[in-house]
Amino acid sequence: MSLYQNMLRKGWNALKKVFTGIFTALFLTMTASPAYAADMQIKVEGVAVAPDVKPEIKNNRMMVPLRVISENLGANVKWSGSKITITKSDMQVILNLKSNAVVKNGKTMQLDVKPYLNNNRILVPLRFIAETFNCSIDFKNSIVSVEPSPFVLNGVKVKALQHEVYFSMGSIVTQINGSTYNEEIYNVFLDNKGSKAVAPSKYTTSIHELTSGAYYKRGQFDFVDKTGKSIQQFDLYTLSHSDGDPDVRLYDATENQWYLFPHSAVQSIYQFMDTASQNGFLTTISDTNP
Repeated sequence: MSLYQNMLRKGWNALKKVFTGIFTALFLTMTASPAYAADMQIKVEGVAVAPDVKPEIKNNRMMVPLRVISENLGANVKWSGSKITITKSDMQVILNLKSNAVVKNGKTMQLDVKPYLNNNRILVPLRFIAETFNCSIDFKNSIVSVEPSPFVLNGVKVKALQHEVYFSMGSIVTQINGSTYNEEIYNVFLDNKGSKAVAPSKYTTSIHELTSGAYYKRGQFDFVDKTGKSIQQFDLYTLSHSDGDPDVRLYDATENQWYLFPHSAVQSIYQFMDTASQNGFLTTISDTNP
C-alpha cells in the first residue's frame, strides 16, 4: 500500500469515528435522555403553557402532561384511581394508567406508549393529544406547538371572545383568544338556551345599579372576527336580591330575542373564563371603571 493510500485510509477511519460519535450522541440525546425533552416548551395556539412536569422521551415517543394541554383545548379531565376520563362536548375518552387501550366514544384504540405518572402528573404520547383533539402538531427549535382547528361561526372564523362588564361609571373589557375555549363557551350558550321569554319589566346594564326585582347585566359576550366585528352577541342578565341560585335571562342580541337560561350554565361559562385566565389565554383590553 502506497504512502498516499495509507494516508487516505487513516483519514477515512478518523472521519468515520467523528461521524459515529456525532450520530451516537444525537441518538442518545433524542431517545434516552429526559433532559432533551425537559428543555422543551409547549405552546397551545401560540400561548406558552407551564406544566408542573416537563415533556419526556420514552420508547422514542414524546410524552406530555395530559391535563394542562387538554384543558387548554377545551376539555375536562377527571382522574379516579387508575381511570382517566376526558370529556369535551359530545366526546368522551377513557384511558387507564399502564394500559395501551383507550376508548373514545365507545371505540377502542391502542397507544404507542402506556400512560404513566411522573410527580403525580399523567403523561401521554403527544400523538394521542393530536388524534384525540384533531390538532396539528409541530416541533421546531425545542418548541412543541399544538394548533387546534379554528372555530368558525356562521361561516366566519372567530378571532376572539370579547367579554364586557358594565359599571355605573365605566366598564372592563377582556378577550379570550383560544379558539377551543371560545367554541366551548359558545356551545354552553347554545346547548342551554331555554324557552323564549319576554324582556324583564326591569333591567339595567350596570351591576352597580341594583334594585330589588330588577335584572342586571352580568356580562356581554361578543364572538368577534379578525376586524373586531361581532359575529354573535349574547348578554347575560341575573335577577338581583334573589334567594338561592338567581334567576337568569339570556338576551340573544343577534336574534333580538330573550331566553330562559340556567344558573349552572353561567357558572360553566365563568369556569372556562377562569381557566383561560390562569393559563394565559385571557387578556384585559380596557378598564375604565374607576
